[in-house]
Amino acid sequence: MPVFQLTDAIKFPPPELAEPDGLLAFGGDLRPERLRAAYAQGIFPWPHRGYPLVWFSPDPRMVLPTAELHVARRLERALRQGRFEVRLDSAFPSVIRHCAAAKRKGQRGTWITRAMIDAYTALHAQGYAHCAEAWHDGALVGGLYGVSIGRVFTAESMFTAVPNAAKAALVGLVRQLDRWGIDLFDAQVYTEHVATFGATLWPRDRFLAALREALAEPARYPTRRGKWALEDAAYGSRHSGTHGSSAPASSA
Repeated sequence: MPVFQLTDAIKFPPPELAEPDGLLAFGGDLRPERLRAAYAQGIFPWPHRGYPLVWFSPDPRMVLPTAELHVARRLERALRQGRFEVRLDSAFPSVIRHCAAAKRKGQRGTWITRAMIDAYTALHAQGYAHCAEAWHDGALVGGLYGVSIGRVFTAESMFTAVPNAAKAALVGLVRQLDRWGIDLFDAQVYTEHVATFGATLWPRDRFLAALREALAEPARYPTRRGKWALEDAAYGSRHSGTHGSSAPASSA
């Protein structure tokens, strides 16, 4: 398969044409408009040191239907104890900076560059990028961030400073997504951490079909923009999986 070079036009080649490792294109920029177009097609930027900006659409894709979240009994008990306060969108710049600074096994440096931080912070200001946070004794101790379009949330990165903090943030977020009718939590690539919550690898074709279906009715299921907030019932207890109101803060 060829690797495509992007131009100034906000246009991507079909994600089905990506290389076996998911590499699809290089070049372009991180304007919010380009990022929104990319995520709507199952494509995301993944900077690599020494290379121009590169864009990926991996096969297979790590996906968790939000209604199928699995929380281990031990973790559920820990969450019920109320050690963490989970919030949404109260500290996005701090969460993304912590993710950039997190040390990861087998990795040197970070792909979350200053340009990426600026781009996703701008996307957050537009109401498309969001974060979930775990707080303990007034300190931010874990969290994750990602991009939400239609009925899909694509997670980008997470960090944890104390055991179970990132897990608490993820559980709170996924339960809230399910209540809002946001059906898919897209983790992009396999991680053992997300697999413990029930995420599995989907063939790219299956993911892209589900993505297109999730974006097919923007009038009925508009992107939930604006600042998110956690509803009390979404965190701290087992969730039935039924959806609450899916009315958006504002539509795309």
